[in-house]
Amino acid sequence: MRNLQAPGRSPVIAPHGMASTSHSLASEAAIAMLKNGGNAMDAALTACAVQAVVEPGSTGIGGDCFCLYAPAGSETIVAFNGSGRAPLAADVSWFQDHGITHITQTMPHAVTIPGAVDAWCQLTRDHGQKPLADILQPAIAYARDGYPIGQRIAFDFAAANEVIKSDPDTAALFLDDGEPYQMGQRHQQPALAKTLETIATYGRDGFYKGAVANDILAKLNSLGGLHTQADFDMAIGDYVTPIKTRYRDHDIWECPPNGQGVFALLLMNIMKDISTFGDDPLSPQRIHHEIEAGRLVYRDRSLYLGDPNFSTIPVDELLSAEYANSLRAAIDPDVATSPLPDLSLPRHKSTVYISVVDKDRNVCSLINTVFHGFGSGILAPASGVLLQNRGMGFVLDPAHPNCIAPGKRPLHTIIPGMLTRNGKAVMPFGVMGGDYQAFGHMHFLTRLLDYGMDVQQAQDTPRFFADPHGAFVEVENTISPETREALTKMGHNIVEATTPIGGSQAIWIDWKEDMLHGGSDPRKDGCAIGY
Repeated sequence: MRNLQAPGRSPVIAPHGMASTSHSLASEAAIAMLKNGGNAMDAALTACAVQAVVEPGSTGIGGDCFCLYAPAGSETIVAFNGSGRAPLAADVSWFQDHGITHITQTMPHAVTIPGAVDAWCQLTRDHGQKPLADILQPAIAYARDGYPIGQRIAFDFAAANEVIKSDPDTAALFLDDGEPYQMGQRHQQPALAKTLETIATYGRDGFYKGAVANDILAKLNSLGGLHTQADFDMAIGDYVTPIKTRYRDHDIWECPPNGQGVFALLLMNIMKDISTFGDDPLSPQRIHHEIEAGRLVYRDRSLYLGDPNFSTIPVDELLSAEYANSLRAAIDPDVATSPLPDLSLPRHKSTVYISVVDKDRNVCSLINTVFHGFGSGILAPASGVLLQNRGMGFVLDPAHPNCIAPGKRPLHTIIPGMLTRNGKAVMPFGVMGGDYQAFGHMHFLTRLLDYGMDVQQAQDTPRFFADPHGAFVEVENTISPETREALTKMGHNIVEATTPIGGSQAIWIDWKEDMLHGGSDPRKDGCAIGY
């Protein structure tokens, strides 16, 4: 139990249904959908659509989506990959011929074909109870009538100011007389409202065909993009087979590659036989071992992760006990390893994650993203669609499994999670923060399962993250100077994080009492709401 005299908040506990998101308006919209007869999928997509309006720097209909779903709380987990693909003309030889050695954030080549809307349509059709038109109504209203800029959203607007300014259409929509919007101001997106209304009427075709698709293609092509209508016609997400590992009598489920969930599981396999070093997850020894495990795992991520339809990803080998044992044995208990070589990893930033459980105990774990803050910064003006920059996840080395290719999906950082035990789903969970997400899954789960924290405490705990390039370790400013000094003496290059590290949501299902326990990350503007 937390110290009730110290800052913090208790888990939200409710008997019927619950939603936890990174924005209070999204959580409220999800609960309203549950009360109006929608199920967990309907509510999660309602929240996601609202966040696509009210958190434009993190997510949108120009982004991608992944989902894990447990019908009636079973451990028969449904997994969906709604990540976008490179244009059919995006062959690595084209980039070589044009002297392009890497893909930067605001290039049109950073924009893969958005997968979110197709994912929403398929998931609604197959697992929802309400029509897509009903699901989109709250988002349409906020886009048309306006929504308040929250404290974290204002922070994100300011942080992405240069990206917003890089495109005149984006600047016209997301700047107020040339300046970032401030907390409490009203912001409207009327063009996006009309696009959402079109999708509500025509479904998938309202986005991937007709005026909206034409507007997006015209904008990208005017900037030199290789995108065509044929690419939009082929933008169809896939049901995939989830992967899992065992930890403290629980099964942890993730989506398979091209996402980094396999490396979250590899981290858990390493940590299962590492000491807790007492009851403090922020002891220097524990932090040291987590950092070292993370460095080894992220090295492997850069070597192996890509689209399994284009190259073999050794998932079984990565998740074997033998391999986890070998990595664990490579950790020096007292000294940091030398910095890893620079493997030219892309840097990853912004996402929203949503947990919902309904009265029938359908369980949804859903994540949606435009990647970096405000994605590519490219806005299709007539439709109001801000486009992601997931193409930055590709490399341009023909020998690498993550090299760009026609119709290929890039390395993806967003990973919804699900925890089951004794044949039942016990927790949808997820962590935002790009690269940090795999490490964040380990942070959250070990705080919960090894240190006995509740779902809120496990998210409140200060965080740290070793740069995947191996150059430094970011620590939040709530980690004590004494701990930082001890880590420095071990050889770690400690730097204070300039922004909060990640964000998260989770809902624990107490099957014995038939109660739901929700938590939401204080680093965001959101909350868990139950009824």
